Amino acid sequence: MFKNFKKGGQRKPSKSSDSSADASSKGIGAPGPGPTSKSGVGAPVQNTVEPVVPPPMTHVEPLPLLGKSPAAERQNLFMRKLQICCFQFDFTDTLKSAREKEIKRQTLLELVDFIQSGTGKVAEACLGEMIKMVGVNIFRCLPPASHESSGTEVVDPDEEENYSEPSWQHLQIVYELLLRYVVSSDTDTKVAKRYIDHTFVLKLLDLFDTEDFREREYIKMVLHRIYGKFMVHRPLIRKSISNIFYRFIYETERHSGMGELLEILGSIINGFSMPMREEHKLFLMRALIPLHKTKQVGNYHQQLSYCIVQFVDKDYKLADMVIRGLLKYWPLVNCQKEVLFLGELEEVLEETQSTEFQRCMVPLFRKIARCLNSPHFQVAERALFFWNSEHIVSLIAENRQVILPIIFEALEKNIQSHWNTEVHGLTVNVRKMFSEMDAELVNECQKQLAEKQAKAREVAEQREMTWKKLEDAASK
Repeated sequence: MFKNFKKGGQRKPSKSSDSSADASSKGIGAPGPGPTSKSGVGAPVQNTVEPVVPPPMTHVEPLPLLGKSPAAERQNLFMRKLQICCFQFDFTDTLKSAREKEIKRQTLLELVDFIQSGTGKVAEACLGEMIKMVGVNIFRCLPPASHESSGTEVVDPDEEENYSEPSWQHLQIVYELLLRYVVSSDTDTKVAKRYIDHTFVLKLLDLFDTEDFREREYIKMVLHRIYGKFMVHRPLIRKSISNIFYRFIYETERHSGMGELLEILGSIINGFSMPMREEHKLFLMRALIPLHKTKQVGNYHQQLSYCIVQFVDKDYKLADMVIRGLLKYWPLVNCQKEVLFLGELEEVLEETQSTEFQRCMVPLFRKIARCLNSPHFQVAERALFFWNSEHIVSLIAENRQVILPIIFEALEKNIQSHWNTEVHGLTVNVRKMFSEMDAELVNECQKQLAEKQAKAREVAEQREMTWKKLEDAASK
C-alpha cells in the first residue's frame, strides 16, 4: 500500500542522562555539589539542548535535511518541520499552492524516514508536537456520505464508485508516520500515552465512518497496534466499538467502517483468555448477534461470522445462545441473507458439542425444514449441504429420533415436487443416508406422514361437505 521510504541520517548520540547511567554502572557516583578544579572538571556537562517549541511559521519554506544537520540541532529542526506539516491546503484545486503542497509532502516523507530509520529517539516535547500535527491533519469533518448528499438508499459497495479523499497524498503519509511511531521499538508507551490519550483514540474511531476505504485500512492498522501496545486503552476501545454498533443497529443503520471494526474485533476476540469474562459474553449477546438484523449485513457478514465463530471456538457453551440468536433474526423474505445465515450456522455447528446441540435442535431443524422447501434453489441447496459435514451428520445421527420426524415431511415434499433437479438429487441422497442410518425409523416416519396426510384429506373432505350443506341451506 505504501512504498518503502529511503532511509537516511546518522544515529543520534546518547543524551547526558544516558552518560550518567553509564557512569553509575561503572561505580562512579552522580555529579554533586562538590569542590571543582579551576578548569571546571567537576561541573556537569550538557551534551544536548532540550528542544523548545519554535514560534509559529507564517509561510511554508524548505528547511535543511534532518540527516545532514548536527545532532544537537536535529530535534529543534524536527519541531520546525512539524510546523510546516500543520499547514492546510485546498486540494480541490490541484494548481493552487502546488509548490507549498510539494514542500509539505517531502517534509512528511522525511519525518517518516526519521522515525523509521531510528536515527534518534523523539524527545517528549517533539512527541507532543508530532501528535498535535497528526491530529491537525487527520481529525476533520468528514464530507457527507453519498446517500446523504443524494438522498438515495445505501447501495452495495461493489456497485458504487469508490470515494477518494482529495488530500490523500498528504493524509497517507501522516497515517504512515503515526503507524511507524506506534510500532517502533523505541516508543515508550508510558510517555506516549500522555499524547495518544483517550480523546485521541475516540477521534480516531470516529474516522472509521469515512467512505475512503484506503483511509479505513490505515485507521484499522493503527488502532490494532494501539490496542496491542497500550493496554490502558483496551477497555475504552472495546466499549467505544460496542457503542458504534449500538448506534448503527438501533438508530442509523449506516456506517462505512463496520467491516474494518469487525476485523479488529476478530483479532481482539482471538486473544481473549479463558474462562471468558462476563462482559465479553454480554458484548456477544447485545452487540454482535443483533448486527444480523440490519439490511446492510451482507456488506460485513464475512467479518461478523468470523467473530461469532471465534466466540464459539473459545467457549463451546455459547453455541446455544448464538444459534438461538441467529434464529431470532432470521430473514423472512430476503433469500440472499438466508444463504448467508445458513453458511454461518454451518460454521457454528462445526464447533458445537452434543449437549448444546440438544438444547436448540428442535427450533433449529424446524427452521432448516422450511429452508429445505424454499422455492429459491440456493436456499434449499445450502440447507442440504449441512449433510456434507461429518461433525454435523454425527450430531444428527445421535439425535435422529427427534430430528428426522421434524424434517421428514420436507424431504418427501422435495422428492415429489421440487422444481430444481440439483435440490431433488441432494434430497434423495439425504433420505438415503437416513435409511442407511436407521431404516426402522424412516419407515415409522413414513407411516406417520401417511396418517397425517390421510387425516388432512379427511378434514378437507369434511370442510367441503360443510360448505356444501351451507350452500344447499342458503339456496332453499
